Amino acid sequence: MLRPTPARAAGLDRVLLLAVAALLVVGSLVVWSATAPRENLTAGQPTLYLQKQLVNIAIGVVLGVLVLATDHRWVRILAPLVYLASVAGLVLVLVMGTTINGSRSWLMVGGMSIQPAEFAKLAVVAGMALLVAERSEGKWRRDVGTLDVLGMLLIAGLPAALILFQPDLGTMLVLAATVFGVLAVSGAPRGWLVGLAGGAVIGAMVAVRLGFLADYQVDRFLAFTDPTLDPRGAGYNTTQARIAIGNGGIFGQGLFQGSQTRSGFVPEQHTDFIFTVVGEELGLVGAGLVIGLLALVIWRALVIAVRATDLFGRVAAAGVACWFGVQAFQNIGMCLGIMPVTGVPLPLVSYGGSSLFASLMAVGLLLNIAHRSSQAAVAGVGTTRWAVAPRAGGVLVRG
Repeated sequence: MLRPTPARAAGLDRVLLLAVAALLVVGSLVVWSATAPRENLTAGQPTLYLQKQLVNIAIGVVLGVLVLATDHRWVRILAPLVYLASVAGLVLVLVMGTTINGSRSWLMVGGMSIQPAEFAKLAVVAGMALLVAERSEGKWRRDVGTLDVLGMLLIAGLPAALILFQPDLGTMLVLAATVFGVLAVSGAPRGWLVGLAGGAVIGAMVAVRLGFLADYQVDRFLAFTDPTLDPRGAGYNTTQARIAIGNGGIFGQGLFQGSQTRSGFVPEQHTDFIFTVVGEELGLVGAGLVIGLLALVIWRALVIAVRATDLFGRVAAAGVACWFGVQAFQNIGMCLGIMPVTGVPLPLVSYGGSSLFASLMAVGLLLNIAHRSSQAAVAGVGTTRWAVAPRAGGVLVRG
């Protein structure tokens, strides 16, 4: 299963590794800054959350290395088990989970809170990639037809339904956009993609009309359209986030010196609103650096997808790129006021074990795919490329 050899490091994507390492360093510093003055969180220990974050990173790195070191055949064999484990975790959350901020999304395990929905993102990406790969590889020409799309939607639909029952609207939106991206990359017919996009819009309208959303979720969307409707309630987060980022100017107020951050005016600043700390204390330059590093991670994921020597690797890498891209846009967008507040962490930056574990496992998967592709290129075998034919049917062609 594991093949730890000295030559393994030769095929690693060093640009991806450096970008991820830089985000982890910046994230640890701003988490420390956001929590150090908050005695209600730290109980008088200013470095408490820094220590916790470093432990989370260490565990996440170990998990990522395990994924990287696992033979690609075992990755495909273990994907269904990871999927079933994530579904089981989502079921347990509904039965015995802890409710925080109106969402029953956490399990308490040994004093640590685990959010199974974060692992479900990786499980759905790997599961969908495995399904389309198993049905398409080994054939010269293969349409991704109705059965393939229905199978992938079924894989995504079960975790999505369980997440919706929590309810965790932010994770649901990220998962839905990721699934759409995976379907597009896998070569699903355009008719399906248009139908799913239209169905999502209609479904959202029906959910609002029939009162499926909780009151606090509706209030968040209303505050997004006009924060002045409830400046001390649903609009408070958005207003304070904008003030914090605006205070940063070009170069920021300095690490540990942000006035909004030190005063604790922005709620959940070490998790969902971590980007406000970046904007206030590191300014436009620091915020641009973080966005650039995230863009670099997404770009490398897409490069790995293009260079992948098998369909599973191609679809899985592109799915991770969609996941990171959508979640980063959602998180940064809600801090800037261009997206509604939905409560999703900034990948590789926000405080939180589950998010870091799942993200670093996804990075390990990307490195695994890149390493395998590099080995195949050196050996001169397994260099088949997959592409989507430019026609309405979305045919996968080898060439």
